[in-house]
Amino acid sequence: MPSAASIQQWQLPRGIDLTALQAVPLPLPLLALLSRRGLREPAQVNALLNDSPLPKPDGHFPDMKKAVHRLHQACLKAERVAICGDYDADGMTSTALLLRTLRTLGAEPQAAIPSRMADGYGLNCSMVNELHNCGVRLIVTVDNGVAAHEALNRAEELEMEVVLTDHHTLPKTRPKALALIHPATTPDHSPYRGLAGVGLAYVLARELAERMRQPAAIASARDLFCIGTVADMAPLTGANRTLLREGLLHLHRSKCPGVRALQQLAGLGDRPLRADDIGFQLAPRINAVGRIGDPQLVVDLLTAEDQDSAIELGRQCDSLNRQRRELCDAIEAEALALLESDRDPLPPFLLLAQGHWHHGVIGIVAARLMDRFQRPTALLAADGDGLMRASVRAPEGFAVDKALDHCTNLLERHGGHPAAGGFTVKAEHVHRLHEALNVLALSWIQTRGEGLLVEPEALLSLSAINHDLWSALLSLEPFGIGHPAPLFWSRGCQVTSQRLLRGGHLKLTLAQDDCEREAIAWRWQQTEPLPATVDVAFRISLNRWQGEAKLQLDIQALREHHACLDLLRGPGVYRCTSPAASSVEIQNPTGERLSGSVNSKGVFESEDKRASHPYVADLIQDACIGLGLLP
Repeated sequence: MPSAASIQQWQLPRGIDLTALQAVPLPLPLLALLSRRGLREPAQVNALLNDSPLPKPDGHFPDMKKAVHRLHQACLKAERVAICGDYDADGMTSTALLLRTLRTLGAEPQAAIPSRMADGYGLNCSMVNELHNCGVRLIVTVDNGVAAHEALNRAEELEMEVVLTDHHTLPKTRPKALALIHPATTPDHSPYRGLAGVGLAYVLARELAERMRQPAAIASARDLFCIGTVADMAPLTGANRTLLREGLLHLHRSKCPGVRALQQLAGLGDRPLRADDIGFQLAPRINAVGRIGDPQLVVDLLTAEDQDSAIELGRQCDSLNRQRRELCDAIEAEALALLESDRDPLPPFLLLAQGHWHHGVIGIVAARLMDRFQRPTALLAADGDGLMRASVRAPEGFAVDKALDHCTNLLERHGGHPAAGGFTVKAEHVHRLHEALNVLALSWIQTRGEGLLVEPEALLSLSAINHDLWSALLSLEPFGIGHPAPLFWSRGCQVTSQRLLRGGHLKLTLAQDDCEREAIAWRWQQTEPLPATVDVAFRISLNRWQGEAKLQLDIQALREHHACLDLLRGPGVYRCTSPAASSVEIQNPTGERLSGSVNSKGVFESEDKRASHPYVADLIQDACIGLGLLP
């Protein structure tokens, strides 16, 4: 069974002109990667480094004033208001945010979150009926609602008003509601376009608090916004980036006892937090509850008023997170055993089904298998009445939503987006479904190629990895969807030590010239020793251990180092070498050679007139980058 780690295609960065960015005070490798991301003017880089004030949201959301007015009335009259959330981190933080805000402003809010196992996603008719019987006449949805047509019709029949806040795809028919707060209703290029559910809840709460002149009502709202936004992997651009940068400055001093409890249990101390701290420490403890427990636990934690009760609730979340990890590890081991037991070649689309698998975590395991084998992957668990429910994950380029649309005739229900989705299928149709998905995945693989496509953004020598570079990297944060952490590469690194750690992680020491750096490859799949000299693709992180903070390389891919480099251009192969420092020699498919050198300003020089031809010039620049002579 092939391992993705042993099947790698490296797509090295293309050449760029950094002339316009020379005045920007950032290290050259960072300027190179920002230029490759399309930021080629100083003003664009400065806009990334320094956020502009956000415009008033009521000028961007057509129904914002109507929603704020109705909630204002509910607060003045101490009305019962139901906050209908979702069982993921985005939905639970959104629910807690509005509960805390409305309670402070005078309303009587209550949470209404469906069970993942019993109810499924979103607002439903039984919830509406139950809320009506409890005296609720105003519902606010967060992170759901636009597709709940039956529930919205029922609310209208019962003369209940609904304020919808949701960021999922709007249906063709506008949902029935008093007000709709949705990113798609904002103007094109609005900074609010990328808000997740918790971002919409935060903007709504802030507008309401301003209307009522009670800013203290949202004292902890931005903390919950930060956690929910990172946990939901919302794009870190526009308003998300601006609000998150502001919020991270204060998150470690949160006034919310539940947030402080999570930080304490995660061992984060009292230092300023980064987006990674949320993504790897806080968010999993929240998400685990929605996956295998009762989401009300998280709502209670994030609305707790005293630290002692918050710590106790946080411990329960911590316990569920450990159970979640154990479940994931067990299902992953079983899935790998199923693949190992099949002697046939690995199918183009991995589809594995076991009746006893837990619905709440199969998506996590599907993502692990997708990362490992670089194939679209679906894991299925029993859903009663002869049905199987699946979670699907896929590498970039394979569109899950389109693939499921193609198989609609075999599915009971399905939905999703290009990278992930889900479906319900009759058990008797699983085999035919797998055959159909294999056909689609095979076509995609034949176009894309096998294995992992590695696309580093800039060359970085090991000696350049220092605290000055780290400080410059921090100025580009927060990193996430739409603005990922930079992927660097370094050429010709000697492996001076390597050892496998508990948990399957590989610890390395790499040397280049007179510089050594520590590195780690998480969840390493290969067992054989590495070559003596390697090229590495990596991200840079700060490893905190026993009170010491040290920079390390988080390895994303490795390949054996070769002195020469082969560039593929159509059917031809161009062999590139660097016979001496800063020199380049290129041999074309017919054996002709062209040579030159890179000067101190990073410009290629050659007496060969062919070097000025645009096609050859592009080839030379790619060769210089691939040989480590340009960033």
